[in-house]
Amino acid sequence: MHISASCFEQPDMDLCKERSLSVEKLKSAGKRLRTHRLFQDPFILFLIITSLVVVTVFIIYPLFCILKTSIYYKGVFSLETFKSTLATSGFKVAFWNSMKLGFSSAITSTLVGFIFAYQEAYVASRLKPLYSIVSLMPVISPPFVLSLSAILLLGKRGLITYSLLHITNANIYGYGGLILVQTLAFFPVSAMMFKGLLGNIDTSLEEAARDMGASRGKAFFTITIPLLAPGFANSFMLSFIESVTDYSNPVVIGGGYKTLASQIYVQAIGNYKLQVGTSVAVILLAVTVVVFLVQRYLMRSKNYVALTGKASRERQLITEKRVALPINAICFLLTLCILLFYVFLILGGFFKSWGVDYSFSLDSFKYVISYTGKAIKDTTLIALTASPISAVLAMAVAYLVVRKRFFGRLYLEQSSLLGLAVPGTVFGLGYILAFNSKPLLLTNTWIILVIVLAMTRLPVGVRSGVASLQQIDPSIEEAGRDLGGSSNKVFWTITIPLIKTSFFSGLVFTFIKSMTAISAVIFLVSGKYSLLTTKIMIYVDKGRFGYAAAAATILIAIVFAVVGIASKALSKMGVSGDEIMSGLS
Repeated sequence: MHISASCFEQPDMDLCKERSLSVEKLKSAGKRLRTHRLFQDPFILFLIITSLVVVTVFIIYPLFCILKTSIYYKGVFSLETFKSTLATSGFKVAFWNSMKLGFSSAITSTLVGFIFAYQEAYVASRLKPLYSIVSLMPVISPPFVLSLSAILLLGKRGLITYSLLHITNANIYGYGGLILVQTLAFFPVSAMMFKGLLGNIDTSLEEAARDMGASRGKAFFTITIPLLAPGFANSFMLSFIESVTDYSNPVVIGGGYKTLASQIYVQAIGNYKLQVGTSVAVILLAVTVVVFLVQRYLMRSKNYVALTGKASRERQLITEKRVALPINAICFLLTLCILLFYVFLILGGFFKSWGVDYSFSLDSFKYVISYTGKAIKDTTLIALTASPISAVLAMAVAYLVVRKRFFGRLYLEQSSLLGLAVPGTVFGLGYILAFNSKPLLLTNTWIILVIVLAMTRLPVGVRSGVASLQQIDPSIEEAGRDLGGSSNKVFWTITIPLIKTSFFSGLVFTFIKSMTAISAVIFLVSGKYSLLTTKIMIYVDKGRFGYAAAAATILIAIVFAVVGIASKALSKMGVSGDEIMSGLS
């Protein structure tokens, strides 16, 4: 302001120009100084170079290989594959099926998630702990487990349809079955999102509306819903992306219901039409990226709730039966449904022959342990290896993005978050193309499985780390450096402890999703290294539902055991399970 005022009063314009140039020189000098300091700090320079190389090689390069393969044929640029793919009736059916399923599942998942979150934040109930636990079960289990349970209970030989209701022509396969299982699988993410948003609404806003004569319903529709409108949009878009990129559920319970995600694998691996598969992958990627960018734009307006501030006092929970009863009834029925699905999934492994002989037997577990033991060990070790790699890299990227200014910072941030929009099948196909020849020959090794699992889960850790660092005063870290601490020491002894919740959230999340992953790894497993999820898919494909149920039970038990041990260990470090779960949301 001083310079502007002086210039306004000074008739000599040359002096104004001189002062403006001086300011620009100072700014330029400041940038050069910061750059110089970066190059003088080996640790920060190492983090920058390593992070840029990793995201370029293992995120950008595989996507580039897909795009290159789709538009080049025998070394010549050509769009004929795209034209022929778009013209086929099979693609058109798969595309519109994906869009229909995505929109339907997004709507139902968002609504169910909101009801669960609203019940948690607003409605009195003794079953709140049960609702919270049950709503997390789909998060920590393979995405296709609910499809398997639906077949066991509602299929042609289902316990409910065939054994209890004596329906001989029951058909759970197709669009209806997919809507059911995807809603149950995806609503917990929406619930966690809405739970945080509802908790930030100041109770005085709703109370003021009630004091002015508004009914509870009117206050709900005029105060609560408008504040949550961007949240509904974000939840819808995230659920849409989850649905259209879902590979396993359409394969298990889709029947003849084709989707773009499943067609990528069918064309590239099943039909050996690699170029067709890459063209479908590019189209699916384009859809998800567009939706992701719109979602990111809306997320920038996240202050729609934050502007109201945290609730000044505890909210009075709704006890009126006309409101509480229907909401609790919906939550209870959905909870019962989820419990039913998981209980009978476990029991399915102990029955002699599902749909024929329900006598107790351990044959399925014995078979799975005998013939799938290596896959169980490989899955656990690979997940335990990928988890810390992804968590540490995520915190390093978040630290660089928030605390440092350097050329390529925006590229690093956007590239590291790209995994949120890239379907797992696209990543898997990209890794085959990128790392199937020297000098980056990684296929048929455990390393490629570790890398793809770490990279696909990186965005969650980065996003959580960025949010945590933005809430921490950088002067704390500066004080450490002023006292003589190196950047390396400050990062490990000050920064990481300050964001430990985000770090461990990323660690736990990566482990869970690595244990239950299928979309990306289905392309990369081999005879030498296989994963338990792919074995379960094979059992389902062959109709060996007892073996599949036993293997799924073992997988869920391992996840629960490791997460339980981790929770106890983290509680001694001052990190609660609720904090971990909130970090994942």
